[in-house]
Amino acid sequence: MTEKLLSRFLTYVKYDTRSDEQSETIPSTPSQVAFAKEIIMPHLEEIGLSDITYNPKNGFVTAALPANAEGIPTIGFIAHMDTADFESENVNPQIHENYDGEAIVLNKEKNIVLSPKDFPNLRNYIGQTVITTDGLTLLGADDKAGIAEIMSAIEIIKNDDTIKHGTIKVAFGPDEEIGRGADLFDVASFAADFAYTMDGGPVGELQFESFNAAQAIVTIQGKNVHPGTAKDTMVNAMKLALEYDSYLPANEVPEQTENREGFYHLSGIEGTVEESKMVYIIRDHDRKLFEDKKEKMLAIAAKMNEKFDEPRISVVLSDSYYNMGEILKDDMRSVNLAEKAMLALDIKPVIEPIRGGTDGSKLTYMGLPTPNIFAGGENFHGRYEFVSIEAMEKATAVIVEIIRQSGLEA
Repeated sequence: MTEKLLSRFLTYVKYDTRSDEQSETIPSTPSQVAFAKEIIMPHLEEIGLSDITYNPKNGFVTAALPANAEGIPTIGFIAHMDTADFESENVNPQIHENYDGEAIVLNKEKNIVLSPKDFPNLRNYIGQTVITTDGLTLLGADDKAGIAEIMSAIEIIKNDDTIKHGTIKVAFGPDEEIGRGADLFDVASFAADFAYTMDGGPVGELQFESFNAAQAIVTIQGKNVHPGTAKDTMVNAMKLALEYDSYLPANEVPEQTENREGFYHLSGIEGTVEESKMVYIIRDHDRKLFEDKKEKMLAIAAKMNEKFDEPRISVVLSDSYYNMGEILKDDMRSVNLAEKAMLALDIKPVIEPIRGGTDGSKLTYMGLPTPNIFAGGENFHGRYEFVSIEAMEKATAVIVEIIRQSGLEA
């Protein structure tokens, strides 16, 4: 298993599939289409799956392994093809066998070092084979580790007639990193009883609660005149932007919150005296607190507008996804099965809410219960990303065991 798993992973990460939030196409970048057709679909054909399809309406590749027994649930496994908004061209993975727990020099010339002083989680991988970047790009284990694991697990199942299973569905989709990949997923056609995204981090993660998420765009209209004659006339939009932000709770930001604590995150700001714009993301696991946060942003704008003859501050809110735990709590079959599979493999399930979201957040609300399972990577979305082969092997084994356990329970 190791050789094929590693080979697939290295092939996938070297293919640039970065998504683009500014694009209006589906998928957002042509490289994702090419990856789907040139890499993913041929690999599915090599394994021998059926119904291999690329859907141009949503950018997903889907395929099936037919059931070899009756009365067993149809289970789906899903991973995303795109990588995050960080340099993704010319990915040059580095393999470090029998990692010794010391700092890893990623790029000697630029003095880029992956050190356990900065990333203590590295010490969890002593003795393992660790795959890193060369310091110039992200790695893409998020989520190409998930793709490689699904491919390898399904191949194992197909070649082992002793494992009784229902129909197994797989799906590889675009644009998860920009939050819209699952929007057009064809749940009815996929026809699974439940599914899993292989998109988590360290070994053991099993997540069925996510944030409720929204975006807020705050636009401020100023009035620009010559500063020498500005008294009682100029309205500086940038100063109003700073004032607006000061009314938000200073401790409810990502850098000061953890666990189930929500936050306001100023993710972008641009402006002049004449006009400024701020982009926030709003997150909370609790639906009421989430709605309260949105209301607060509107209330701040309304209060500040009272001092002007005409409104100068507008807030446009748009929801992104909701806490899938609100749905999954009423049907825990998928979660219980994954937990049972991990325990059977002596993997301790780490059941914690995601401080983020996955495609499963949307899919669950679309009628496909989809908790999230670890793919093994760490330090996603940047030059310090890494994954160990051993972690990917365990994720692959969990997929196989979920399928095996589903057959035993039938």
